[in-house]
Amino acid sequence: MKTAIVASLIASAAAFAPASQTERSSALIVKAAPFANEIGAIQPLGYFDPMGFCLDGNKEKFDTYRYIELKHGRVAMLAVVGYLTTYAGIRFPGAEDIPAGWAAWAACPKVVLVQMAFTIGAMEAFNRDASDIWPDCPPSEFPGDFRNGHIDFGWDKQTDAWKTNKRTIELNNGRAAQMGIFGLMLHDAMGNVNELLPLAK
Repeated sequence: MKTAIVASLIASAAAFAPASQTERSSALIVKAAPFANEIGAIQPLGYFDPMGFCLDGNKEKFDTYRYIELKHGRVAMLAVVGYLTTYAGIRFPGAEDIPAGWAAWAACPKVVLVQMAFTIGAMEAFNRDASDIWPDCPPSEFPGDFRNGHIDFGWDKQTDAWKTNKRTIELNNGRAAQMGIFGLMLHDAMGNVNELLPLAK
C-alpha cells in the first residue's frame, strides 16, 4: 500500500516537471504578452488566461476582469473567516441557536435576511470608485482602489515596490479564499465538512 502511495506521488510530481512544457504552452505565453507583466502573473502559472478572454490586449476589459477578481476575492476572504468562526460555535448575542453553513439560511429569521440584503446593497453602493459622481474625488489608482481621497493609512507614502507586493498578496489571498470557500460550501452540502474540520463543534 505504501509503495502504491509513493508511486502515485512521484507520478503526480512528474506532471509539474519543467520538461513537460510543450510548444503550445510557450505559444500561450507569447500571445498573452500584453498582460504578462501585470500584478498576479506569478510562477508557476505566470499570466493565466486559458480561455483567452484578454488575448486581444484590451486594457479596459482586463481592468474590468481584474476588478471583478479582486471583489470576489475580498468577499471570499470574509466568507472563509465567517464560515470558520460560526462553525467554531462563535455567535452574535441572540443567534446562538442558528447553525453554521447552509443550514443557517433556513434557520435565519426573515428580518435578518432583509438586514443582510440591505447591508450588502449599502456596501455595494459605497465601496466603489466614486470619482464619476464626486467632482472633488480623485480617480482610483488601480482597479479595486476605493479610497476616494478619504482613506489612506499611509499608502501614498510607500514605495511602488511595496505597493506592488501588497497588491499581489491581496490578489493571491483572494484567489486562495475563493477556492477555500468553494471547498467548504461543497463539503458542507455533501455533509462531510466535519472530516475537513474535525476539531470544530
